[in-house]
This record gives sequence, structure tokens and C-alpha cells, in this order.
Amino acid sequence: MIELKEKSSDLLRVFVYGTLKPGEANYSIYCDRRVVNATKAYALGRLFALPQGYPAMTSGDNYVYGYLLEFDCPDVLVELDELEDYHPTRPASENLYNRQQIQIYDLQGSSLGWAWVYLMTPEMVDHLGGIYQADGWWTNQINYEF
Repeated sequence: MIELKEKSSDLLRVFVYGTLKPGEANYSIYCDRRVVNATKAYALGRLFALPQGYPAMTSGDNYVYGYLLEFDCPDVLVELDELEDYHPTRPASENLYNRQQIQIYDLQGSSLGWAWVYLMTPEMVDHLGGIYQADGWWTNQINYEF
């Protein structure tokens, strides 16, 4: 008999707010066909658009909108760490992003529990020229031709 893993607690949960969202550039590379559930959600923080073409989230108390992605393969986290230039053994100041768990909410304000998120330090956001996004939503406005 095959047992299906349907419990959220058995899944790797990651809150994404940038290029890993459905429809954005890195979703098809890192997430497509691996995501078990994708739920529109928000977290508390501060969102910035970076001139490099991707966003950054810092700690804060504003709404940052994105998706709670659930994966049934925990090894995805290794690939996401590499994409986000996060190395757990490096000092936080030397990482581009730092991964931590935060509380996530559905669009009605109910808790969806905890998930991993990649946060940038305010100092790094300033260094990279981040522009605060008061509406809490980021999308890539640039059309790339390949």
C-alpha cells in the first residue's frame, strides 16, 4: 500500500515574493513540476525593488505579498540556497540573502504556519540601491528577449 504525504508538516514550505513566484523568471527553473501547492499569501516585512532586476525583503511590519510554495522534495532547499547566494556557515553579512523561518498568512489574515523565506539585510539593500515598494508586491517589469 502506498502512503501519500498530504500533511503540510511533511512538506518543505517556502514563501516567495520575487523571481520564484509563479509566472516569474526562476519559477520554471526551480519550482515548476516540483511544487505540490502554491497559495497566494503574505508575510510581514519590507519589500524593495533592486536595480539588478529582482527584489529584496527585510524584516519589518508591512505586508509583503507572494506565494507559499510547498514541495515534497526537501533537496530543493539546497538549490534555492545556491540561487539566493546563501551559505549557512558564512556570517550573515557575507550572504546576499539569509534564510530563516517566519509566519505566513493567507489573504484573509489567517495564519498558514511557518515557512522558509530569504531575507536581505537592510545594509545590503542600501548598498544595492533598493527602492521601497509600499504596496508590498514585486513583478519584473522588464521584457527580456532571448
